[in-house]
Amino acid sequence: MKIGIIGSLSSGKTTASKILSRGRGPLFSADDAVKNLYNKKKFKKILSQKFNINYTRNSKKIIKDKLINGKLNLKKLENLIHPFVRKKMSNFTAKNKKRPFVFYEIPLLVESKLTKKFDIIIFIKAKKTIRLKRFIAKGGNKKLFEILNKKQLSDKKKIKFCDHVVVNESNLKILNKNLSDIITKYE
Repeated sequence: MKIGIIGSLSSGKTTASKILSRGRGPLFSADDAVKNLYNKKKFKKILSQKFNINYTRNSKKIIKDKLINGKLNLKKLENLIHPFVRKKMSNFTAKNKKRPFVFYEIPLLVESKLTKKFDIIIFIKAKKTIRLKRFIAKGGNKKLFEILNKKQLSDKKKIKFCDHVVVNESNLKILNKNLSDIITKYE
């Protein structure tokens, strides 16, 4: 069973994904795949050529700064990154095809038109004000939050593609219980 975990920026997808997958099955994180990509020399070279930036260890910060200052088109960056992430996801799926549960944390699952590839999609929901606080607490800034948040479909549109909605505006204990109530239906 392929389970997709989605939600808007800083809604708690990573925490929810770890709770759901713990002891149940492997977890693919699109965010981790992107993070690993930025650590690869080959990818950094592609970035430096494509976006005219200095080839450094700080490529991700340079990209973020360019996004914030309107000097880089987010769509062009996604067009470069998404094929790499899809390939990683495809390899992960093939490697784990015999597992009863396989979990995928994919922030842009709906926007990337991947919904048909999943048996269950769980939406993690939180108010924008809470998400912004979380984003800033992790070292982000408001301008970058707004840029990335605008890129995503609204919660209302995403929820139409989901089997379950979990509100994550309180504490970890409540999140654990709500996720447990869902996953036990399928075990």
